[in-house]
Amino acid sequence: MNNIKNSLFYVTIIGGFTALIYWVISKGAALEAGRNIVKKQIESNHWNDFLDSMVHNLQHPLAILLAQIVTIILVARLFGWFFRKIGQPSVIGEMIAGIVLGPSLVGMYFPEFSAALFPKESLGNLQFLSQIGLILFMFVIGMELDLKVLKNKAHDAVVISHASIVIPFALGLSLAYYIYHTFAPIGVEFSSFGLFMGIAMSITAFPVLARIVQERGMQKTKLGTIAITCAAADDITAWCILAVVIAIVKAGSFTSSLYVIGLAILYVIIMLKIVRPFLKRVGDLNATRESLNKPVVAIFFITLLISAYAAELIGIHALFGAFLAGAIMPENNKFRNIFIEKVEDVAIIVLLPLFFVFTGLRTQIGLLNDPALWKITGLIIAVAVAGKFFGSALAAKFVGQNWKDSLAIGALMNTRGLMELVVLNIGYDLGVLSTEIFTMMVIMALVTTFMTGPALDFIGFIFKDKITAIPQEIGNKSKYKILLSFATPERGKKLLKIANSLVKKQQDNSIVTAMHLSLSTEIHSFDVKEHERKMLVPVVDESHKLNQNMVSLFKVSNDIDTDIIDAANQGEYDLLLVGLGQSIFDGTLLGKILGFTTRIVNPDRLIDKFTGKEGLFENNPFDERTRHIIAKTKMPVGIFIDKDLEEVNQVFMPVFSKEDAFLIDYAKKLINNNGSQITVLDASGEVKSTREIQETIRSIEQIAPNHIMIMHERTIKKEFLDGQNLMIISLDSWKKLIESQSTWLNNTPSVLILKP
Repeated sequence: MNNIKNSLFYVTIIGGFTALIYWVISKGAALEAGRNIVKKQIESNHWNDFLDSMVHNLQHPLAILLAQIVTIILVARLFGWFFRKIGQPSVIGEMIAGIVLGPSLVGMYFPEFSAALFPKESLGNLQFLSQIGLILFMFVIGMELDLKVLKNKAHDAVVISHASIVIPFALGLSLAYYIYHTFAPIGVEFSSFGLFMGIAMSITAFPVLARIVQERGMQKTKLGTIAITCAAADDITAWCILAVVIAIVKAGSFTSSLYVIGLAILYVIIMLKIVRPFLKRVGDLNATRESLNKPVVAIFFITLLISAYAAELIGIHALFGAFLAGAIMPENNKFRNIFIEKVEDVAIIVLLPLFFVFTGLRTQIGLLNDPALWKITGLIIAVAVAGKFFGSALAAKFVGQNWKDSLAIGALMNTRGLMELVVLNIGYDLGVLSTEIFTMMVIMALVTTFMTGPALDFIGFIFKDKITAIPQEIGNKSKYKILLSFATPERGKKLLKIANSLVKKQQDNSIVTAMHLSLSTEIHSFDVKEHERKMLVPVVDESHKLNQNMVSLFKVSNDIDTDIIDAANQGEYDLLLVGLGQSIFDGTLLGKILGFTTRIVNPDRLIDKFTGKEGLFENNPFDERTRHIIAKTKMPVGIFIDKDLEEVNQVFMPVFSKEDAFLIDYAKKLINNNGSQITVLDASGEVKSTREIQETIRSIEQIAPNHIMIMHERTIKKEFLDGQNLMIISLDSWKKLIESQSTWLNNTPSVLILKP
């Protein structure tokens, strides 16, 4: 009945108002009298009209810009993916994608397509949009720097960093003297040309270097820490020098530039002394994802834009303002990571590739059509490598590094990447660099970035470390080995307590390894050692209290669940313990472990598996991670759900089937090593009827009488469960427990779910 009523209403409304629209248009035609309206003649060839309309639409500036963005993103992602596959940073692929789409390849062999996709009149829009991307990117780069860590750790790093700037700067200036007459644009002073050549030789790509260090697992080594700190100090120093160089070039003379430099110093002081404390206050009040709402985000974006605008007005370039705005953001790493996530995807995936292509459109490799020009290009590359690579390496050796680490630092500092392109584009926009020298310098940026990985491999090959033998205790397969993987120190201490209860009196015949993995996206490269100490020290202290011998492992990971699985399988452990972070009563968590959904509707009743629809933890990484670990590990896995576990003295162990017989082995370990009191619930009569289980229990009673008790009751009193410290249950029985809708589930203690 309701459907008929709704249909009648729909037809009446649509039909009535359509008729009204037609009547108003018809009557409105009479109003055209005396207005000299020229009506289009209806042509017989409607197809041509349609084609003309489509061509007009395709040539609209917005349509061209959108087509450019789509093409650029697709090509950049394709090249980035390819270069990642061959072991190079994706930024190299994106840089080459820009050159491919420019006149050096597409423009040369497909000129009509290039002219249609990148007409000259559209390049202004592309440039401004790419500049917005650069501003956001420099904001992120500034946020990724930790000024406090630099201040604390930059003793040797500052020496290396500044040597890696002044040496290539001096060599670049000397090279400018040699090529000034041939390649400097007409009307450009030598000082401007020479200063830009110097700064272009001095730059290091901090983000690319940090990514290489991370991908090679060097971030927690002394070498990795020094390299990242050097690159950060290099970035700050180079951008300050660049701001001065831009001021000198724009002002026309050094004396005139002093006014600009004075304003720049005042601007930096205001940002550090006034704006930074204000942002810290805002950040402290809004440090969580939930509190970081739109008005708060707007405050930081407005600060970014005003800072960039002020820097542009002063004459030291908007990018310096964006970089400084990022550097003064609140030092809370969690806050910075949340904000970086909000900016990074749009800046790096959508807008930054536009900058690479815009640079590629300016790069005309076809202009280097003479062997002499390629000789100059080779000379530029040689000077760049000599200044940056060997300058950094010699400085590192001077401050006490060995030759292997010194050369590795030199190879990393020689990485130029995106930052080099930024400097070159600024010089090109200011008219200081000609198209030929711009192209040569872009090639130099590509070569020096590309050579970083192979150079590190070659250095590692020359200075091979001696192979150390695996400690006998780790390689001894006769020992009972437990690996516990924890997310927080508190959870690590709880897992260690369980592990200790299993091996306390067998220290000489057992090994416990505590492992913490941190996502690379959630920890700053500078903070790796401090984070490692923060995560592991409480667990190590707990091992001392328990008198438990323990090996600790720490790793910054790109894929935590895969690394847990690999560590467990390769280490041939006998038991893997992992923690879930949430309570047993957190809605769908119960079902997500098993792959189905549950929901608790009141304290006394657990609804069946397919009834829940809330999805409270649909995006919880622990759920998928645990399921993945269960499926891929080759050894028994214990999944711990904590409800304030203090001791492992009273243990409740429900047995539902013959397959649960393996649980009695864990009961035996707990009794022998910890003296635990074990209560076995014979939930389905299997304990009474299974000879294997009875014999194991009998052997336990002979060694430790009165430590294991069998219960046959089907109903469990709340008072009994309240007296237990831990429930140990098999994964299959856990499924049956949920499906049985047992009312006593709501009163369980901490739970250890075991997969045999």
